[in-house]
Amino acid sequence: MIRHPANPILTRKDIVSPHPALQDVSSVFNPGGTLFDGRILLLLRVQNRARETFLLKALSQDGIHFIVDAKPLPFIGLERCPHRLYHIYDPRITLLDGTYHVLCALDTDQGCFLGWFTTPDFSALEFQGIVSGPDVRNGVLFPKKFDGYYLRFERPNLVALNGGVKSGCTIVCGRSSDLRNWETVAEVFSGRPHYWDELIGSGPPPIKTRQGWLHLYHGVATHFAGVNIYQMGVSLQDPMRPWLTLARGKYNILEPRELYELTGQVPNVVFPTAAIPLHTDPDGFALPETPILVYYGAADTCVCLATTSPRELLEHCNAQ
Repeated sequence: MIRHPANPILTRKDIVSPHPALQDVSSVFNPGGTLFDGRILLLLRVQNRARETFLLKALSQDGIHFIVDAKPLPFIGLERCPHRLYHIYDPRITLLDGTYHVLCALDTDQGCFLGWFTTPDFSALEFQGIVSGPDVRNGVLFPKKFDGYYLRFERPNLVALNGGVKSGCTIVCGRSSDLRNWETVAEVFSGRPHYWDELIGSGPPPIKTRQGWLHLYHGVATHFAGVNIYQMGVSLQDPMRPWLTLARGKYNILEPRELYELTGQVPNVVFPTAAIPLHTDPDGFALPETPILVYYGAADTCVCLATTSPRELLEHCNAQ
């Protein structure tokens, strides 16, 4: 991974808004991302000084310089949520059947769920419903059907951390015939105790290549004197049965080293949430040498960009 020299490319100073809740915000991080209308689109997670969370749309011609909307992206249909809703955050975007599907984490009075939203044009996000049980995060939807089923990766939060926060050490694959009702197909893989990815969770939606699905994920090392270190890794998943792991990198591909990754709201964090290959072949497979723009939250405070290619990621998956 090569960090862009302009990092961090988005900070709290880029949020300029007349909205009363978005004056002098505290942070912007963990964006969802996609190609939209020939441009790079990010949905930014923005927190204000009350630690309220908003999603703001940002557009760019070059993937580096963004124009950020002054107003939060509206939500439609949240009154259908059956629980008291606190935060909607960490969006992951998948274009499927001509519609943009956005899976978000929902913090509620009954736990953390996956929320499903759709949009044709990012003028608003329409709430389609809660699509998981409690204590599930990091949901990423595949951009096609498999034998008539939609598939997604997700991470059950079954590990209790210090302070009562829950995390997880296993990624699982779920399937659905209607995008609303999901069942678990299989375990994808688990964390590796004592190494860089003890706790894990999917990052962006997987990238389609001729060799299989490239799957970026975050791994957390928890054994450094109580300081968690969030890093980025990659695996290669089977083309037709993506819950099968064909290869998985032994080493992380990005770890906190720069000051903007080491200090902030949550120190020592690189957290990937968007990966956008710039060129695909006529069948939708990412070209081997095409740049992949990987957007990540740094220290839960700002947005950064790193670049790679399918060839480089495939080589790393097989590095031992």
